[in-house]
Amino acid sequence: MTTSGIAPSPSPAPRKGAELELAFTDLLANGQGVGRSGGLVIFCFGPLPGETARVRITQVKARYAVAEALAILQESPARAKPFCPVFGTCGGCQLQHLAYSAQLEWKRNTVLAALQRIGGHANVEVNATIGMENPCSYRNKMSLVVDRVQDPAGFGFYRQRSHAVVPIDACPIVTTKLDDDLRALHAARANSAVAAMLRGARHLVARSSNATGTSVLTITSAQDSADARRAAPVLMRDLRGLAGVTNSFDLSNANAIIGRHHRLLAGDAEIEEEIGGVRYRVSAGSFFQVNVAVVAKIFEYLVARLTPPRRIVDLYCGVGTFSLFFAKHGWSVVGVEENARAIDEAQANARRNGLEALVRFTKGSVEDLTGAPAFQSVLRAAELVFLDPPRKGCDEAALRAIAEAHVPTLWYLSCDPATLARDSKFLVANGYRLGTVQPFDMFPQTGHVETFAELEYR
Repeated sequence: MTTSGIAPSPSPAPRKGAELELAFTDLLANGQGVGRSGGLVIFCFGPLPGETARVRITQVKARYAVAEALAILQESPARAKPFCPVFGTCGGCQLQHLAYSAQLEWKRNTVLAALQRIGGHANVEVNATIGMENPCSYRNKMSLVVDRVQDPAGFGFYRQRSHAVVPIDACPIVTTKLDDDLRALHAARANSAVAAMLRGARHLVARSSNATGTSVLTITSAQDSADARRAAPVLMRDLRGLAGVTNSFDLSNANAIIGRHHRLLAGDAEIEEEIGGVRYRVSAGSFFQVNVAVVAKIFEYLVARLTPPRRIVDLYCGVGTFSLFFAKHGWSVVGVEENARAIDEAQANARRNGLEALVRFTKGSVEDLTGAPAFQSVLRAAELVFLDPPRKGCDEAALRAIAEAHVPTLWYLSCDPATLARDSKFLVANGYRLGTVQPFDMFPQTGHVETFAELEYR
């Protein structure tokens, strides 16, 4: 109220093109700061919570507006200098402007807020996020978008909220080996065979191994590519430590990064990685975690919970990353995975580690299998179910089947706090109690967070 007792008029909603000074109070996972003016929420990339910025409105919708930052007028003490020259343009990272300790706390608070707001867990406790000693050079897989608009064709990563390509010739987030490959690929564009290959390619997908210091590369094209075959020997020569080149083709849709068929063009299609004493053979397109160092931290975190050995069902098991870790500690494991190629790799990895007697892998949709009467006996015999679903979370039918089987313990490893909150709400409503919640920083410098949650049947 004013001293005259008359309430001030509310400020009008900002219009497109308007410039204003705005205080920011929150941060979204996509890196946009959140402010408010004239009854509208305003999203703007760049400002951090606690900062004031001068912004220009670029879009106005019914309930929100979008702005671009013109200047930071009051900086947060948590602001950091981005170490990548294309940060803010490339869509790969969202949080390089936030100090790493603040990133870890923000991720913990993001998980807590989702569990409280979406999950309805009023009294939940979330542990401090377990991060990395060096939150750079960690990502062991890169998916480059081929930009055929350039002449000669180039490659890079998608621009923020766009399918336009930001040219990339180095990246501080991928492993040192992949960064070396990236520089070598950029130089190899001068070769006529590589230039011809790029004109017909959609993506270049590479994966590296910390254990061996080698990498593999797949060239994704719409059809089996003769140009890729001709370029493969050049790439093997020019990319030091490249173990092999494959051609991925027959795309399931226009946005697919890996095709349904693979052809070996040179060398070996797979490389070997080791985590926690378990050896894995993986390809460029494998369903395998991108941050080996943090997977090792998750293994270390779980070791104390692995005694005595029990019977476990590993749903969404991929190439058997966690299944084989459990088996190595004496557990009897049933792994379920929909992707046939991942199942083949999981079985080969079990043989490689001499764990075939303890692991049985089943190909099929988690949603279909858990609802099948024959699989109910598997769930009822399990003492623990491990869930590592994609970002969309678990299907409600699968969660219901687990609850109806009264599985005593669930370990849920989530890459999305919102779907973890939604799924845990359903499980608590169907007889479970949410216990330990432990975030891990699987994806430093980004808005993504991995969270381990333990649920016990009451």
